Amino acid sequence: MIKTITLPDLGEGITEVDISEILVAPGDAVHREDTLLVLESEKASMEIPSDYAGTVTAVHVAAGDTVQPGSPILDLDIGDSAEVTEAEGEPTLPAESSAPPATTPAAVVPPGPTVHASPSVRRLARELNIDITTVPRTGPKGRLTRDDLLNFIRDRMERPRPVEPEIDFSQWGPIEEFPLTKIRRLTGSRMQAAWQTIPQVTQFDQADITELDALRLRMKAAWSRQDVRITLLPFLMKAVAQLLNEWPDFNASLHPSGETLIRKQYYHLGIAVDTPAGLVVPVVKDVDRKDVVELSRELMDVSSRAREKKLTPAELQGATFTISSLGGIGGTYFSPIVNPPQVAILGVSRSRRQPVWQETEERFVPRLILPFSLSYDHRVIDGAAGARFTAGLSRLLADPDLIASWEVMP
Repeated sequence: MIKTITLPDLGEGITEVDISEILVAPGDAVHREDTLLVLESEKASMEIPSDYAGTVTAVHVAAGDTVQPGSPILDLDIGDSAEVTEAEGEPTLPAESSAPPATTPAAVVPPGPTVHASPSVRRLARELNIDITTVPRTGPKGRLTRDDLLNFIRDRMERPRPVEPEIDFSQWGPIEEFPLTKIRRLTGSRMQAAWQTIPQVTQFDQADITELDALRLRMKAAWSRQDVRITLLPFLMKAVAQLLNEWPDFNASLHPSGETLIRKQYYHLGIAVDTPAGLVVPVVKDVDRKDVVELSRELMDVSSRAREKKLTPAELQGATFTISSLGGIGGTYFSPIVNPPQVAILGVSRSRRQPVWQETEERFVPRLILPFSLSYDHRVIDGAAGARFTAGLSRLLADPDLIASWEVMP
């Protein structure tokens, strides 16, 4: 049986996309969930998986083509034993088979920006006005199922909902209405869910970074001729990575059952980037293995591409801890919201010269003081651990010699 695979409805008003890569060719064997091709939209890349198993007999598109939902992609020989149900658009066992399907406990995949789902499930989500990136998924390999959508709706209906009456503000004067960008809508939805489900505590502290900033200025001057911008953020990232190694509970996630803590043995930091469309958090991976200059170059790259909407979904996933820095804008302290499934986030404000009493000199001297805030999930981290973490960060930032890989000269 030859099945023509068409481009599924991508949702969110996407009417056409460019094909950047074809991953199969005639004669290739394809399994369910195998990636067939990679698409490029205005914001990011996305992979299109196969809903069927079979052999590719023909490919109707090429890299560089612009296609619309419903366009034929390829022909797949799925054999004579598979039937397709209209409800799900996925292969099922033939009717004469009486063997019950094997069942295994479903693992819940938390919401995220990349979602694999059949066209019928996506259509149902649109009809119900559900943003599928906010729905936990229980299908094979993290696939979104029809039951996931129904359970999501049932959960929302069972929650008490605040009454928010619509107000005609124009009765008091002129108004303008501006639609929120998709990024702001998604961020708002996720942050609201995080605030409602995570018992959060914020610990405030500060660090004397006088010597560290002197080191930064030396490195900035040395690397400026190579167009490397040395800011405070890479130093913060190195210090945080070292602390996460010492305090692994901060580099962990709580299992959905609430009974197990998953400690990660890698250090991928999400770095909040302010863009015209809203907050984007690209992930810098393996921070512990990179020096300050390498991190500086990577930050320049991802920050630029974040503002140009050129990050791929893979570059927005996998963070174990997040840093949100407002130092370039101002302010003193703020309480950042934990970004699940992470359990902690660091908020950094602008450093200021302040008089500090020196016991040895018996006088006040000007020092550069950095205020910062640590928000954490109180189900995983208690107040004493939070205070020790912020004290450790203050200690590392105050003494550049404690992290030898900080100073790198050309």
